[in-house]
Amino acid sequence: MSSTPVTHLDTLQRLADVIESRKPANGGDPEKSYVSRLLHKGPDAFLKKIGEEATETVMAAKDVDHGGDASKLVYEVADLWFHSMIALAHYGLKPSDVIDELARREGLSGLEEKALRKAQAREAAGE
Repeated sequence: MSSTPVTHLDTLQRLADVIESRKPANGGDPEKSYVSRLLHKGPDAFLKKIGEEATETVMAAKDVDHGGDASKLVYEVADLWFHSMIALAHYGLKPSDVIDELARREGLSGLEEKALRKAQAREAAGE
């Protein structure tokens, strides 16, 4: 019997499955679940949390620059990812969609990727 090693992607998928199960449409109870409460309140609630967590991530990174504990940065990024995953679920997307996009970008320099996006935007605008 061979066992498949657990990967970090498995962790993301399990978390995505829990978030999916907490959607009000899937029986999530806003009285019992933080995720369900955010989803029940709608995009303004979880988007506000993403903004807050992004700010806290920046502040934690700045603290690390000045000798602060790097584990605080990890904690804040985890909160940011978690709330971003709630947004993904709301819009019918999965962590694998983000992983696929990162894989698509792999090997492209950031400058090349940005230039490509600008060219695609100009093309879509009919220029």
